[in-house]
Amino acid sequence: MRKVFLFSVLLGALPAMAALRQDATPAAAKPAAVTRVVGEVTSVDSAQITVKTDTGSAATVKLAAATSFLRIPPGEKDLTKATRITISDIAMGDRVLARIRTAAEGQPDNPASIVYLMNKAELAQHLEKSRAEWQRRGMAGKVESIDATAHTFSIKTQTPTGLKDVTVETAANTGFRRYANDSIRFSDAKPSAVADIHVGDNLRVLGERSEDGRSIKAEEIVSGSFRNIAGTIISIDAAKGEMRVNNLENKKPLTVKIAADTTLKKLPPEMAAMMARMRQNTAGATPGAVGARPGGAPAGSSAGAGMAAAAAGKPNQAAAPGERPAWTHGGPGGAGAHGAGAGGAGPGWAGAGGMGPGAGGHRDFQQMMERVPVITLAELKPGDAVIISSSSGADPGTVLAITLIAGVEPLLTAASSSGQSVLNGAWNFGEVGLPQ
Repeated sequence: MRKVFLFSVLLGALPAMAALRQDATPAAAKPAAVTRVVGEVTSVDSAQITVKTDTGSAATVKLAAATSFLRIPPGEKDLTKATRITISDIAMGDRVLARIRTAAEGQPDNPASIVYLMNKAELAQHLEKSRAEWQRRGMAGKVESIDATAHTFSIKTQTPTGLKDVTVETAANTGFRRYANDSIRFSDAKPSAVADIHVGDNLRVLGERSEDGRSIKAEEIVSGSFRNIAGTIISIDAAKGEMRVNNLENKKPLTVKIAADTTLKKLPPEMAAMMARMRQNTAGATPGAVGARPGGAPAGSSAGAGMAAAAAGKPNQAAAPGERPAWTHGGPGGAGAHGAGAGGAGPGWAGAGGMGPGAGGHRDFQQMMERVPVITLAELKPGDAVIISSSSGADPGTVLAITLIAGVEPLLTAASSSGQSVLNGAWNFGEVGLPQ
């Protein structure tokens, strides 16, 4: 989804693009229907551009002498900032949006009237900057309550010390976007408002946190309604990209669709075992107690570092501050799961920044999860235990997976023995499942 997220800034500029074209159309003329092709350039010559679209299909964009080419800096929505370029400035890997007047039925396709470009190298730099910003100043959690008068939300966010309540303060200039049902593409997220957020929604917030970490002044909020499921795989249909899962909550089978954007991960055995022990040790403790860590470890102890090491496949070895294992694929917004198009996503749905005493760096729970290696659908088999975060669609018997985490057998066993749900409590996979 990395490509989808970055080009969403171009999609967000479409109203301005439309305005430009309408300005050039005589008032009496009826605007022609327009087709848009959005994707990554796979080949280019003087006559045409071949594009791999965000749906995975190939499209050919014809060019003509009258075709205009404009470069837009990543993140820029003001088209007056676009600069004119030539076809020679377009290269493989660049992102383009081509506007094509729809041809009449039976007529050959028209050439593009305008091609907007985002340079591959500039996109990569923008992505890194955005990911770093959302990781440093971002936070994720589930909405627990809403104060409609004050325009604030109380969210429960995961920290190394357990679940913690945080107040999200909004202002007139806070930006809101919301994911569409049955979609995990950030490009499908629509501009929204504070009134669109409901109790139970998941939020990703960018803003300034208070010194005590108990509130955050939101600059941007992305929200969605997601469903978390723990179960065991019954069967897998790789050709359809689907699996049947026995939902452990209601003991009913469920169809889980696996898309190109779905992130698949598997906990290393050492990390799963460590998390299971922490769950058992904290079964009777208050989540998020100040100064405490799961298992009674004091804030600032090596407990979080040990888990980070376990995620890196290095049990009993603390990772150095800021260290990333060489195999890491799934860092903030990192490469995704099992196929083309999988990877990083919406505005830094990357990892909540450290929260609470002793939190931060490699000790942050979300960052630990991001270090967990990605897998392919072929590496899963019937009988495997999985935790799934999905979009909430109209059909309760079918879900589209956003994130699927395997290797969770020790966690399910620990949750069962403690009488808790693995989807709640001190180790909550809810925000891990936010779109990657």
